[in-house]
Amino acid sequence: MRKFSYISILMMVFMVVASQTGWADEATLDTGDNAWILTSSALVLLMTPGLAFFYGGMCSVKNINNMIMMVFLCMAIISVQWVFWGYTLSFGTDHGSFIGGLGMAGLRGITPDSLSGTLSEYTFVAFQATFAIITLGLILGAVEGRMRFSACMLFIPLWATACYDPVCHWVWGGGWCGNMGILDFAGGTVVHINSAAAALALCLFLGKRKKSNIRPPANVPMIALGAGLLWFGWFGFNAGSELAADGRAAFAWVITNTAAATAAFTWIVCEWIHRGKPTLLGMASGAVAGLVCITPAAGFVGPLGAVQMGIMAGVGCYFACVKMKAAIGYDDALDVVGVHGVGGTIGAFATGLYCTKFVTGPDGVDGLFIGWSAEGFNQLGLQCVGFLATWAYAFAVTCIICFIVKYTTGLRTTEEAEDKGLDLALHAEAAYHFETESTGTLK
Repeated sequence: MRKFSYISILMMVFMVVASQTGWADEATLDTGDNAWILTSSALVLLMTPGLAFFYGGMCSVKNINNMIMMVFLCMAIISVQWVFWGYTLSFGTDHGSFIGGLGMAGLRGITPDSLSGTLSEYTFVAFQATFAIITLGLILGAVEGRMRFSACMLFIPLWATACYDPVCHWVWGGGWCGNMGILDFAGGTVVHINSAAAALALCLFLGKRKKSNIRPPANVPMIALGAGLLWFGWFGFNAGSELAADGRAAFAWVITNTAAATAAFTWIVCEWIHRGKPTLLGMASGAVAGLVCITPAAGFVGPLGAVQMGIMAGVGCYFACVKMKAAIGYDDALDVVGVHGVGGTIGAFATGLYCTKFVTGPDGVDGLFIGWSAEGFNQLGLQCVGFLATWAYAFAVTCIICFIVKYTTGLRTTEEAEDKGLDLALHAEAAYHFETESTGTLK
């Protein structure tokens, strides 16, 4: 009996020592973490239909179905592309700090027992797939009423492969951004700046719409519905990016909500002062701008930093949408550049201002406005390198892809199709049918 007690004590001592020295660090599945990230995956996937409603409501009444269908097309194509080669290019074995290898093409070698940290690797695959899906959807808001559907079908897989997957690898897959210490908690560069740079290139290649085809939003309540679904799903987007069900995930949840609420309020104040009346469209746009801005910073900044970033997003994105677009002269139909490009850039920059060890712990960095130190200044410089490199790469690669698509399927629809509306011209269905009392026919 005494011998058994000695053995038990020795085993306990060994386990304590092993836990302190890393001998017992073999990865195990944490069911709580796994359940939360599966839930987050569903929340982020819901954001894509939310985006479809958000964009669809802002479209001309004759292009609603086309816009919603293009965004849903991203779910169909990227879900398959991610399995065959998107995941391995993003998270496979690093090649030159630029791209992952093809060792996991078709998810080869990943079994139900495979782990990624405390998660099933299939959970991680699912979560990251939803980010790739919505990034492609974001781009398409810039092209309302002008892009061939066949061109869209070709553009989506080409851009995901040549642009999204490399930038994702740079930041989260072991590439140069992550190795340098550039901070992007949930996708300010990977998702928002990446998609906005592509949207800018794409709308420049497509050219402007005819003035007669630029019409007011068809359905403002639909916009509010879409914004609400985006806000709801964004908690999976940001809090889920902690990849664990822990206190920092809860912290990111609160930070995300705070920034979105602040930006929504700030936008309508700007609108009220500038135009004389606040609008529902403005409040919805402001909320999305705040969500975009806080995305790279959600796990790095404190509550007061989130408020300040929300104000920066509300002011910056409002004037980018109403002033910058007109000054430069590009036709970004649904303000992808103004909201996601400007908001993402403000967020990536401000992460270097407000990141704090209060959130990240002693191994983190106090941003310039927190520590006023060389360390904070260096972090701000790294943030600038990250977002400038993403802007340049995504814009250049998208231009190349536009050339390819233009000389294969063709890029822009015919003038006749644009005048008629893409819902009828390309899909032979209208979003709304109104029955007239005089003839009893549908129009």
